[in-house]
Amino acid sequence: MTKTARFGVSLDAGLLDKFDEHIDGKGYTNRSEAIRDLIREKLVEREWEAGDVQVAGTVSLVYDHHNLDLPSRLVDLQHDHHNLVVTTVHVHLDHHNCLEVLILRGKARDVKAFGERLCSTRGIKHGKLTLTTTGYGLV
Repeated sequence: MTKTARFGVSLDAGLLDKFDEHIDGKGYTNRSEAIRDLIREKLVEREWEAGDVQVAGTVSLVYDHHNLDLPSRLVDLQHDHHNLVVTTVHVHLDHHNCLEVLILRGKARDVKAFGERLCSTRGIKHGKLTLTTTGYGLV
């Protein structure tokens, strides 16, 4: 178990009120956990900026599977980057639209480049890369 350190923070009362509204809306029961999450978020962002750190991420893609050769192009891209793809989930949203979610893991620069490439593939209706951490080194 790690040792807990306490520190004080001085804020403008209006800013604190807005922060309290924000964390109440998110379901936090206290400011400490909300501040811990904000710090962790910034540390994860720093991992991604480092480029060579092992990270994880997800890519969510929505597309019409009737769109030309898009499904086979997506499969080809995944095979070309098999070292980054941990798993995929494919869901049929309706007769035309599919949701595909890929879980990726690898060096930050590689995961980010591949995720952005998938999202920008011609025919993708909506693509979203979500960056996260492997958790290594975070408390």
